[in-house]
Amino acid sequence: MSTTLPAPLDALAPARATGASAGAPLPVDERARTYLVKTLGCQMNVHDSEHMAGMLEQAGYVPAAPADAAAEDVDVLVINTCAVRENASDKLYGNLGRLAGTKRARPGGMQIAVGGCLAQKDRAGIVERAPWVDVVFGTHNLDVLPTLLERARHNEAAQVEIAESLQVFPSTLPTRRESVYAGWVSISVGCNNTCTFCIVPHLRGKERDRRPADVLAEVEALVATGAIEVTLLGQNVNSYGVGFGDRHAFGKLLRAVGAVPGLERVRFTSPHPAAFTDDVIAAMADTPTVMPQLHMPLQSGSDRVLRAMRRSYRADRFLGILDRVRAAIPQAAITTDVIVGFPGETEDDFAQTLDVVERSRFASAYTFQYSPRPGTPAADLPGQVPKAVVQERYERLAALQERISGEENAAQVGRTLDVLVAQGEGRKDGATARISGRAQDNRLVHLALPAGLGPTDAPRPGDLVTVEVTRSAPYHLVADSALVPGGTFRVRRTRAGDAWQARAEGHDEHAGTGAGGGCGTGAAAPAGPVVLGLPRLGRPPGS
Repeated sequence: MSTTLPAPLDALAPARATGASAGAPLPVDERARTYLVKTLGCQMNVHDSEHMAGMLEQAGYVPAAPADAAAEDVDVLVINTCAVRENASDKLYGNLGRLAGTKRARPGGMQIAVGGCLAQKDRAGIVERAPWVDVVFGTHNLDVLPTLLERARHNEAAQVEIAESLQVFPSTLPTRRESVYAGWVSISVGCNNTCTFCIVPHLRGKERDRRPADVLAEVEALVATGAIEVTLLGQNVNSYGVGFGDRHAFGKLLRAVGAVPGLERVRFTSPHPAAFTDDVIAAMADTPTVMPQLHMPLQSGSDRVLRAMRRSYRADRFLGILDRVRAAIPQAAITTDVIVGFPGETEDDFAQTLDVVERSRFASAYTFQYSPRPGTPAADLPGQVPKAVVQERYERLAALQERISGEENAAQVGRTLDVLVAQGEGRKDGATARISGRAQDNRLVHLALPAGLGPTDAPRPGDLVTVEVTRSAPYHLVADSALVPGGTFRVRRTRAGDAWQARAEGHDEHAGTGAGGGCGTGAAAPAGPVVLGLPRLGRPPGS
């Protein structure tokens, strides 16, 4: 089912006005309609949700107040879905089932929209299973969301519109940034790999690269509005450049982004081991603003399983990359993804995975039990591993990685770190009287404040605090050096902290700016799209 909006992808051109992004607000009720975006999935989905929020605000909608968001008492609820794992689908339809009663109970009506990867995959099947859903749109046509909402209201009928290829590069769309001190920047969308377990290329399409000048322009715009940290996003970031024939383009881009004045931290996710080259390692080591952090998906330590997965590298190559990264960047924290129970995995295959994990010394790992995704080659492979066996192997892997994470974090005790204070990182900060943030290597740090610190001296989200690590746990570090007489505690108040404070006080003029133009309201911004996180069987890094 293809969209009729005539907006071809053009990475060279500025944003083209199509549908809801054409500038003139769509008709809404006399009072502004409230919206809430809930996100299931990865960083790419989180960034897509920022675009959805930006388009809705440009169309005249306003973010729901926190009290409304908690009760889902909103006019428009958008669920941005993930299709990577089976339980993501279960979670969506479970949520939709509960929302049926919520919608019936709303006197003024409520609209429910479903977008993202699962919408691209299930299409009209979502409305068939949940006929109270008003709008279904896919990964290739985010820009039609406001138009479809208005059409559904006018026609009093569900609207399903799924494009088969990218219509508008998402980064050209209006954006409501979740954070003013750190931002996501997509450098590509789609993926050219053919991993047998992964449905993403089918749902996101072939890789499309943005031109370097467009990426740099977005980074510079973010920095101008207060950001001091940027994360470059792509399904396979280090294959960047395939669209314009430069296999070293990603390393060059890292250096160029890292040189943007005012930018202090650059991160990227996720690379593919098969395309990871030494020039990228050199760019990381030579560029002080590129953080000593690398997420390198292993998936399996068995060469036989890697072949069955169509992962075009082997365990020795993977370990060689890690050795070269650590030789160039000794303090680098490396994280990974591992799948347990891929079809045909034997106990020997799994033992090889444990061996590679032991030798890799990952700071943390996302560990997954394999679940077949319809439409992927692996779903039809023989030798599906019994659930009980998968569970037992998964528990062994989780225990191994927890031990390694604990040992690697224990080695950080006594180090002096610069922590970028973040909003919402520490779930227990209120009870512990600590604040939380991320070290250069992206480890989560909970830090104490000295007694008697006045409100004008306290660090804000976006500020940098220098502390010494006093103890550790497998999933975080604790820095209580401020409580020690003469202990390390220094605050550097940054323009990122100023930008956060301006938003909190309702003075933020750039709350909604992005590559595609502003959609700020001038009012105090709530936290932005609500992020539910990717449903995981493993404990995520930093939890």
